[in-house]
Amino acid sequence: MSNILAIESSCDETAVAVLKGDELLANVISSQIDVHRKYGGVMPEIASRLHVENIGVCLQEALKKSKMDLKDFDAFAVTRGPGLVGCLHVGLQAAKTLALLYDKPLIAVHHLAGHIYANEYIGELKFPLLAVVVSGGNTELVYMPRHMEFEVIGQTRDDAVGECYDKVARVLGLPYPGGLPIDQNAKIGKPTYDLPLPLRKEGTYDFSYSGLKTAVINLVHTLKSRGEEIRVPDMCRSFQDRAIEMIVGHALKAAGDKGVKEIVLSGGVSANSYLRQEMERRLLNSGIEVLLPPLWCTTDNAAMIAKVASHLYDMNFFAPLDISPDPNWKIEDYRKLS
Repeated sequence: MSNILAIESSCDETAVAVLKGDELLANVISSQIDVHRKYGGVMPEIASRLHVENIGVCLQEALKKSKMDLKDFDAFAVTRGPGLVGCLHVGLQAAKTLALLYDKPLIAVHHLAGHIYANEYIGELKFPLLAVVVSGGNTELVYMPRHMEFEVIGQTRDDAVGECYDKVARVLGLPYPGGLPIDQNAKIGKPTYDLPLPLRKEGTYDFSYSGLKTAVINLVHTLKSRGEEIRVPDMCRSFQDRAIEMIVGHALKAAGDKGVKEIVLSGGVSANSYLRQEMERRLLNSGIEVLLPPLWCTTDNAAMIAKVASHLYDMNFFAPLDISPDPNWKIEDYRKLS
């Protein structure tokens, strides 16, 4: 049983968690969403500065909640990538400092692996499985034959689904981040607008959201130029039906082809109510189980980093203290720390 202190700072949440064996003692998160909302998206330089301001406060709060001392930890874990390089640097420097001061191992964790393993807080991962990783920066299908083995079999060729939601929300005059307001409006709307469903051809599990995003933007501009009313709930429903169908359709096809036992959702877009509903509905009586993360685990947090770190600790897989952040780190390369 290991005691892990984990740090997450890949984007706009500063987070510190304490995991004692299987017990999560603290999971402190300082969100920057209110700051970035006025810009309609994350401003990297501002995000980095706020991480510098918040990391010490989050660390102190996590220690207070867990009633543990820094000398009591077996290892210090941190998100190495992917993410915004300046933001990653803040968390990595903090974890390196703690590892050096207390002469404990440093564990470098892949951010997307964290999202996948967050599901262990509510259920068992059953292999082989298919992880559906959907967020503002990522849209991937990851095949896992066993623990800590990752193969990306499908990914976006352009925009990530969460990024697409944010841009569609902006053109419709909805607040940032766009996932929740679109989901809420879609519940009261009807799919009355004809929008494309890209990449329907056989032989690929890849995604493409650029065409769908552009279709919505062009349609909104056309309707405005004609002086026609834009029925926002209907537009949200029409968009969301297409966006989610691409995820569910590709995931079910890949799951069948790979013969998986379980599909797990992960990432910020996994909080989408329609995605969760459709995945459960279409997997009913299929023989494939579905694992849905708790809503508190869908956004960035350090508890998920700690969970991966506990596996890496058992594997004696530690990082050198001269390691650098890698904003483009691929999940299949998580063992490559140079």
